[in-house]
Amino acid sequence: MVLRYVGPRHPIHHLRRKMDRLFSGVLSNVGDVSWPLTGRGRPAVNVWETDDALKVELEVPGVKSDQVELSVAGDELSIRVDRPDVEEEGTAYHRRERPVGSFARVLRLPVPVDADRVEAEMRHGVLTISLPKAESARPRKIQVTPGG
Repeated sequence: MVLRYVGPRHPIHHLRRKMDRLFSGVLSNVGDVSWPLTGRGRPAVNVWETDDALKVELEVPGVKSDQVELSVAGDELSIRVDRPDVEEEGTAYHRRERPVGSFARVLRLPVPVDADRVEAEMRHGVLTISLPKAESARPRKIQVTPGG
């Protein structure tokens, strides 16, 4: 049996990248199912809901707040992260698993939010986004009056 190294420019790697993009696009509306298939370069995301807001957390170690772009349009949160490639001259990597470059993701929001009150904070490599629910999406208590 002959084993030989297949470099990153080999057609099989090109095919794999194309298949990763295909599955990412097909499965993106199913939820986070696509992430294990195409996780390289994509930060892990948690999304949850409270009575008053939606919360989103992303792991983005080594990224500064000015390297993150957020926008809310309708029922979608757009996230763009630019992780710079820092190469030192004379350095030869033996292993390089931390992704660099740009990442973009659009998350569909399950309820309407008040885009004017969205807040984001970066702490210890975790980006936390708070999306207050629109008044129409918040639960409200309805007073029942006695009948006559």
